[in-house]
Amino acid sequence: MGRLLAIDYGTKRTGLAVSDPMKIIATGLTTVLTRDLFQYLKDYFNKEKVDEVIIGIPKKMNNESSENMKNVKIFISKFINLFPDTPITGYDERFTSSIAHQAMIDGGLKKKDRQDKALVDEISATIILQDYMESLTYKNKNL
Repeated sequence: MGRLLAIDYGTKRTGLAVSDPMKIIATGLTTVLTRDLFQYLKDYFNKEKVDEVIIGIPKKMNNESSENMKNVKIFISKFINLFPDTPITGYDERFTSSIAHQAMIDGGLKKKDRQDKALVDEISATIILQDYMESLTYKNKNL
Protein backbone atom coordinates (compact mmCIF):
# COMPACT_ATOMS: atom_id res chain seq x y z
CA MET A 1 0.00 0.00 0.00
CA GLY A 2 1.48 3.30 -1.07
CA ARG A 3 1.45 6.78 0.35
CA LEU A 4 -0.04 10.05 -0.81
CA LEU A 5 2.39 12.92 -1.37
CA ALA A 6 1.33 16.57 -1.35
CA ILE A 7 3.16 19.42 -3.03
CA ASP A 8 2.85 23.10 -2.16
CA TYR A 9 4.66 24.39 -5.25
CA GLY A 10 6.51 27.67 -5.17
CA THR A 11 8.95 29.30 -7.56
CA LYS A 12 11.76 29.30 -4.94
CA ARG A 13 10.79 26.61 -2.43
CA THR A 14 8.34 23.73 -2.48
CA GLY A 15 6.77 22.22 0.60
CA LEU A 16 6.14 18.48 0.71
CA ALA A 17 3.97 16.34 2.94
CA VAL A 18 3.26 12.63 2.96
CA SER A 19 0.64 10.31 4.35
CA ASP A 20 1.25 7.17 6.31
CA PRO A 21 0.81 3.96 4.27
CA MET A 22 -2.77 3.58 5.58
CA LYS A 23 -3.52 7.11 4.28
CA ILE A 24 -4.87 8.32 7.61
CA ILE A 25 -2.43 10.98 8.82
CA ALA A 26 -0.60 13.70 6.89
CA THR A 27 2.90 14.60 8.05
CA GLY A 28 5.25 17.28 6.84
CA LEU A 29 8.09 15.75 4.86
CA THR A 30 10.42 18.63 3.99
CA THR A 31 10.85 21.78 1.97
CA VAL A 32 13.17 21.64 -1.03
CA LEU A 33 14.49 24.27 -3.35
CA THR A 34 12.23 24.12 -6.40
CA ARG A 35 15.19 23.77 -8.73
CA ASP A 36 16.00 20.47 -6.93
CA LEU A 37 12.41 19.22 -6.74
CA PHE A 38 12.41 16.67 -9.57
CA GLN A 39 15.63 15.05 -8.34
CA TYR A 40 14.19 14.89 -4.82
CA LEU A 41 11.00 13.28 -6.13
CA LYS A 42 12.95 10.72 -8.19
CA ASP A 43 14.96 9.75 -5.11
CA TYR A 44 11.86 9.61 -2.91
CA PHE A 45 9.87 7.52 -5.39
CA ASN A 46 12.77 5.05 -5.53
CA LYS A 47 12.57 4.62 -1.72
CA GLU A 48 8.81 4.83 -1.11
CA LYS A 49 5.73 3.67 -2.98
CA VAL A 50 3.53 6.68 -3.77
CA ASP A 51 0.04 5.95 -5.07
CA GLU A 52 -0.91 9.55 -5.87
CA VAL A 53 0.51 13.05 -5.77
CA ILE A 54 -1.71 15.95 -4.70
CA ILE A 55 -0.61 19.39 -5.83
CA GLY A 56 -1.98 22.61 -4.44
CA ILE A 57 -3.85 24.63 -7.05
CA PRO A 58 -3.40 28.36 -6.39
CA LYS A 59 -6.68 30.25 -6.69
CA LYS A 60 -7.88 33.73 -5.88
CA MET A 61 -10.92 34.45 -3.75
CA ASN A 62 -13.08 34.78 -6.88
CA ASN A 63 -12.08 31.21 -7.87
CA GLU A 64 -9.84 32.38 -10.74
CA SER A 65 -6.31 31.06 -11.04
CA SER A 66 -3.63 33.06 -9.28
CA GLU A 67 -0.42 34.31 -10.88
CA ASN A 68 1.48 31.18 -9.81
CA MET A 69 -0.89 28.87 -11.72
CA LYS A 70 1.16 29.17 -14.92
CA ASN A 71 4.19 27.81 -13.01
CA VAL A 72 2.12 25.02 -11.48
CA LYS A 73 0.86 24.01 -14.94
CA ILE A 74 4.44 23.82 -16.23
CA PHE A 75 5.41 21.71 -13.22
CA ILE A 76 2.43 19.36 -13.74
CA SER A 77 3.33 18.90 -17.40
CA LYS A 78 6.95 18.03 -16.56
CA PHE A 79 5.79 15.76 -13.73
CA ILE A 80 3.51 13.80 -16.07
CA ASN A 81 6.37 13.37 -18.54
CA LEU A 82 8.84 12.19 -15.87
CA PHE A 83 6.42 10.08 -13.81
CA PRO A 84 3.69 8.92 -16.22
CA ASP A 85 2.58 6.07 -13.93
CA THR A 86 2.02 8.30 -10.88
CA PRO A 87 -1.39 9.99 -10.81
CA ILE A 88 -1.35 13.69 -9.95
CA THR A 89 -4.43 15.47 -8.63
CA GLY A 90 -4.94 19.20 -8.16
CA TYR A 91 -6.46 20.43 -4.90
CA ASP A 92 -7.49 23.97 -3.94
CA GLU A 93 -4.81 25.50 -1.72
CA ARG A 94 -6.59 28.72 -0.77
CA PHE A 95 -5.92 29.84 2.80
CA THR A 96 -3.31 27.16 3.51
CA SER A 97 -0.57 29.71 4.23
CA SER A 98 -2.86 31.61 6.61
CA ILE A 99 -3.89 28.38 8.32
CA ALA A 100 -0.22 27.34 8.55
CA HIS A 101 0.69 30.65 10.24
CA GLN A 102 -2.19 30.26 12.68
CA ALA A 103 -1.16 26.67 13.44
CA MET A 104 2.34 27.90 14.20
CA ILE A 105 0.97 30.51 16.59
CA ASP A 106 -1.38 28.00 18.21
CA GLY A 107 1.52 25.57 18.52
CA GLY A 108 3.50 28.12 20.49
CA LEU A 109 6.26 28.76 17.97
CA LYS A 110 8.30 31.86 18.63
CA LYS A 111 7.99 34.77 16.21
CA LYS A 112 11.43 34.07 14.74
CA ASP A 113 10.46 30.44 13.99
CA ARG A 114 7.17 31.56 12.44
CA GLN A 115 9.14 33.64 9.92
CA ASP A 116 10.75 30.49 8.52
CA LYS A 117 9.15 30.37 5.07
CA ALA A 118 10.36 26.82 4.46
CA LEU A 119 8.46 25.66 7.54
CA VAL A 120 5.33 27.51 6.37
CA ASP A 121 5.59 25.75 2.98
CA GLU A 122 5.92 22.33 4.63
CA ILE A 123 2.98 22.97 6.95
CA SER A 124 0.92 24.25 4.00
CA ALA A 125 1.61 21.02 2.10
CA THR A 126 0.53 19.07 5.19
CA ILE A 127 -2.73 21.04 5.35
CA ILE A 128 -3.38 20.43 1.64
CA LEU A 129 -2.86 16.70 2.12
CA GLN A 130 -4.94 16.42 5.30
CA ASP A 131 -7.80 18.37 3.68
CA TYR A 132 -7.61 16.17 0.60
CA MET A 133 -7.74 12.97 2.65
CA GLU A 134 -10.66 14.31 4.69
CA SER A 135 -12.51 15.22 1.48
CA LEU A 136 -12.13 11.62 0.29
CA THR A 137 -13.50 10.31 3.59
CA TYR A 138 -16.45 12.69 3.40
CA LYS A 139 -17.10 11.80 -0.25
CA ASN A 140 -17.01 8.06 0.51
CA LYS A 141 -19.41 8.42 3.46
CA ASN A 142 -21.95 10.20 1.27
CA LEU A 143 -22.02 7.66 -1.56
